[in-house]
Amino acid sequence: MVETLDLKTRSGLTFTIDSAGPAGGDLVLLLHGFPESRHSWQAALPALAQAGYRAIAPDQRGYSPGARPDPADLANYAFDKLIGDAIDIADASGAAGRRFHLVGHDWGGQVAWGVAGRHPDRLASLTILSRPHPSSFRRALLKEDGDQKHRSRHHRKFLEPQTGPMLLEDGARRLRRNLASQGVPDAAIEEHLGVLGHPDALEAALAWYRSNKGLAADIGVIRVPTLYVWGDADATVGPDAAHGTREFVSAAYAMEVLPGVGHFVMDQAAARATDLMLQHFKRHPI
Repeated sequence: MVETLDLKTRSGLTFTIDSAGPAGGDLVLLLHGFPESRHSWQAALPALAQAGYRAIAPDQRGYSPGARPDPADLANYAFDKLIGDAIDIADASGAAGRRFHLVGHDWGGQVAWGVAGRHPDRLASLTILSRPHPSSFRRALLKEDGDQKHRSRHHRKFLEPQTGPMLLEDGARRLRRNLASQGVPDAAIEEHLGVLGHPDALEAALAWYRSNKGLAADIGVIRVPTLYVWGDADATVGPDAAHGTREFVSAAYAMEVLPGVGHFVMDQAAARATDLMLQHFKRHPI
């Protein structure tokens, strides 16, 4: 059974989380992307619990009402803070000082790369959906004859102060349209907007982009066993950035390309992605 509860961390922030599985099970921490929420993982949680894992999916900093420092101060949403939240949530979930499995999609994937780069000793495995390694992503962005600049053009728009109100106009028409056009079902869109469809929450979510312009985190080579899952119909991440990720992982590495699947993998191929996660965890136990 999936439970929703508030989890207070040592930082004083309180995160809304969905959890499933035995309290003593090995921890799997799942980090959502933008513009989604903890509900991204609702299909995965029961399967992870059935396999004996303790699965935790939080609404991250700014998305959780109890973990929403002022987005006008962009220092509150610096990359180091986002990485620290992941460690704090894992510790507060029963894995203090212990290794755990980390999964991230989109911006949650960016944070997960950061955790793996800076705290490799804490991770048994890393699973990334969609988001390439930051160095591969940056290289693709700078490629003169590449198309990643065009795919990522929305990042610049998110820096503008009028973007939040615009995205929420007409019942969040633009957000709904953008998610629906990339295969996110209507029911899932409603769940995400239940978290993100408020001005305070959306401004905090956009502060992730504004505080971390260019997503150019200096993470280095990853020394954690890594599974990278990418859909070849991803409108946001192109093949240069995706396939280049291999060069920045020195540990065991597997890339799974999902034919016909777009950016929002858990909305289009949840069963396949969850099965790949479980296989990866089994290959790299805690």
